Amino acid sequence: MHDVSDHAHDHGHQHDHNHTHDHTHHKKVVDVEQDVLHQNNLLAQRNRGYFEAKNILALNLVSSPGSGKTTLLEKTLSDLKNELSCYVIEGDQQTSNDADRIHATGTPVVQINTGKGCHLDAHMILHALQHMKPKENAVMFIENVGNLVCPAMFDLGETARVVIASVTEGDDKPLKYPDMFHSSHVCIINKTDLLPYVPFSVEAFKENAKKINPALEFIEVSAYKGDGLPVWYNWLKQKVEQTALV
Repeated sequence: MHDVSDHAHDHGHQHDHNHTHDHTHHKKVVDVEQDVLHQNNLLAQRNRGYFEAKNILALNLVSSPGSGKTTLLEKTLSDLKNELSCYVIEGDQQTSNDADRIHATGTPVVQINTGKGCHLDAHMILHALQHMKPKENAVMFIENVGNLVCPAMFDLGETARVVIASVTEGDDKPLKYPDMFHSSHVCIINKTDLLPYVPFSVEAFKENAKKINPALEFIEVSAYKGDGLPVWYNWLKQKVEQTALV
């Protein structure tokens, strides 16, 4: 397992909390944020070109903390290790706990610690790819920092964005975090084994999400119990085939 220590830059998140009426200052903050996003998008295009040249399916996995995305990833890597060539870039603010879990599956993994940063960015991914050197026709899973706000702004060059939401989080989640659901391609509803015990309506969740993104696909799973995982695996394999044909 490689450890790429990368501390995220300010990215304009730390705004001046003094109640100033200096409009010039506010304009500078906006300009800096736009410049950061512009530079990120240029690098994201570079990453995307790299993935496309190597026929790599790159998936940006995003979610709130505790949605079960690492468990889902563990199960996926263990079940498909004889069918797909997989790599993982693991983003975390401080620990290597999740990367250690991925490493235990036998999958090549690079750890990125973002420090105080609340998301991965395209430069971090580029740096990780330089360390990892993934082979052609592979699947690159990028497990983003647990956060539904900041990662929505930063394109990593991924082929598709996968948002994972658990039934313990509430069915109004898409309305609270519209940017993330608007920018995602597929939504995995996880922990369906807990549906009898929580006030969560799958249909209400889907309706709320479709208000934000009518094209969003849904896959219902229990990563813990294994329910629905074959549907997720079929989606993955179809995406791999589509990537190879492009």
